[in-house]
Amino acid sequence: PGNCWAFKGHQGQVVIRLPARVYLTAITVQHITKDASPSGTIISAPRDIAVFVSLLGTSGGDLAPEGDKEEETLLGMFTYNVEQDSMQTFPLKNMLLPRAFSHVKLLVKSNWGNPRYTCIYRVKVHGKVENQRASTQD
Repeated sequence: PGNCWAFKGHQGQVVIRLPARVYLTAITVQHITKDASPSGTIISAPRDIAVFVSLLGTSGGDLAPEGDKEEETLLGMFTYNVEQDSMQTFPLKNMLLPRAFSHVKLLVKSNWGNPRYTCIYRVKVHGKVENQRASTQD
């Protein structure tokens, strides 16, 4: 139902380019509910997820191009729980890196049992835009 970002197997990653440099505070992941699923199961939902930023090129906050050695920093590891709300928000540990970033990497390490594919319906990145006093920007 609806559109999802699907990737083969139970592991995958995506690098999200933000519209501005952001002091990251949290990330929200959404999947459909069991009630909305035609099969009545949501085993394609992500399970174990890690969020990273790169310390290389910190003036731009960019992740290094593929193949380059990059020094990534883990901002959080969490488990998406299929027994809870379909939209779940997880706090990030940006206080360890009090700087803004323009890219964030979401690494899905496992799903809830589907061997063929994993689906994510929505990812929201929360934080404060650099050089703005706005509270929270999605």
